[in-house]
Amino acid sequence: MSFIRGMILLTGLLVLLITVLLLFTGDAVIHSYIWYMLCFFVFVTGFAHYVAFLGLKHDSSNLHAYYFAAMGVRMVFSIIAVFVYRYFHAEGLVQFVANFFALYFIYTGFEIYALLSNLRQNSKKHA
Repeated sequence: MSFIRGMILLTGLLVLLITVLLLFTGDAVIHSYIWYMLCFFVFVTGFAHYVAFLGLKHDSSNLHAYYFAAMGVRMVFSIIAVFVYRYFHAEGLVQFVANFFALYFIYTGFEIYALLSNLRQNSKKHA
């Protein structure tokens, strides 16, 4: 499955899950900024995948450096986002952080899955 198709499928499933949770629980489980968080992770995951893809395309022997740089950028952007929220909003911090890092781990897992499937295809070409 291509990365774009997988990203659309994952994001669609998350939109469906978030919508259902909002309908049944209101704001008890899902933070009101969830849609901003979702857009943030779509952008950051796409950017990180693009950086790793460039590394694989141009210098496959140093892919790990590109991938770890993309992970570092994702981590820094995430920390900045949490601190910006904390600075401007004191209420609902635990709910925000729980929702934020749930999405963080979901999209990180997806990125690792996409990268491993890409590496598998690449290693079959060289074998």
